[in-house]
Amino acid sequence: MPTATEAGLSDTQRQVVELAREFARERIEPFAAEWDRTSHFPRDVIDEMGKLGFFGMTTPEEYDGMGLDTVTYLLALEEVAAADAAIAVSMGIHNAIPTTMLVKHGTTEQRERWLKPMARGELLAGFALSEAEAGSDAASLAAQATKEKQGWVLNGAKAWATNAGTADLMMIMARTDQTGARRGAKGISTFIVPTDSPGYTACKPEDKMGLRASNTAAIELSDCRLPADALLGDGGMGFVYAMEGLDAGRLGIGAQGVGIARRALEHCIRYTAERRQFEKPLHDFQAVQFKLADMATRIEAARALAHRAAVRKDAGENVGMHASMAKLFASETAMWVTTQAIQLFGGYGYMRDFPVEKLFRDAKVTEIYEGTSEIQRLVIARALR
Repeated sequence: MPTATEAGLSDTQRQVVELAREFARERIEPFAAEWDRTSHFPRDVIDEMGKLGFFGMTTPEEYDGMGLDTVTYLLALEEVAAADAAIAVSMGIHNAIPTTMLVKHGTTEQRERWLKPMARGELLAGFALSEAEAGSDAASLAAQATKEKQGWVLNGAKAWATNAGTADLMMIMARTDQTGARRGAKGISTFIVPTDSPGYTACKPEDKMGLRASNTAAIELSDCRLPADALLGDGGMGFVYAMEGLDAGRLGIGAQGVGIARRALEHCIRYTAERRQFEKPLHDFQAVQFKLADMATRIEAARALAHRAAVRKDAGENVGMHASMAKLFASETAMWVTTQAIQLFGGYGYMRDFPVEKLFRDAKVTEIYEGTSEIQRLVIARALR
């Protein structure tokens, strides 16, 4: 199958893709199945990626980042996701939401203290918006931040937070205004919370269907005291900042979906060439050929949607609708392609000894996190009015 590296990339893009592909093949893919079985988060591998610049790809050079365009970042993320989507999740969350927030709304001091070491890969960041009773309706969150003379005190709980137990700092959304009309989205603020802060507790990691090497956990905030400069940007604007970050995050999930689907197709191409039934290879059957053709076509379309949205983002356009389109189509493509992959592998596809079973499990959550497919359709439909 033609890969993205054959599509007229610049020299810089080609170098980044080759670096990401080589690292993924040597340091991620050979161990991904074991990490999946044991739910092991390989912080040593994450740190190696950070030293290579993969956690500051779009961060401006003035903040020690690589200053690359979003398409180049998505190309690298696709390579990582093709090796193990669980590792791509940490890379995607860090590069998208916390980084976007600090670049756009951080003070000079906050960028010096947090953004620079994040870009150098010295600090791993995460993001916590959802709560047990505030998933798709994230604006109904209940965690509270109370202003005191010396700073802020956070109380409440967060759910399903990526990197909750492995990050060095988390961007946490909490309610700062409980009065009147500001009880909704406009009463929410963003806080930079080092995970070693007293009162911050990451709960037991969730036992997930897929992405098992990615740390996902609830967070308990119990009189978590923070200095005044832990508030990011303007008070009450946290939900707006979160939506900005989610636009970038959804493009990353688009790339993850493409990486998962592409790897499933690659496995299918090899398997159908080797597996023989009725005295000929599976790929000689027209039904199999049509299935492979549809898989390849959807993957190319998903990649194109994500990259086009990335170009719009770098041009300064509002990409809310386009990011949702990319996330929606790529995630559903990943789920559809991996389902077809299991069908092509037959009984072997259902066994954990074969790779497509893991890809199927990893694909499912791309239709759920950072906004379900239903939410993406709502975002798109509202933008068409």
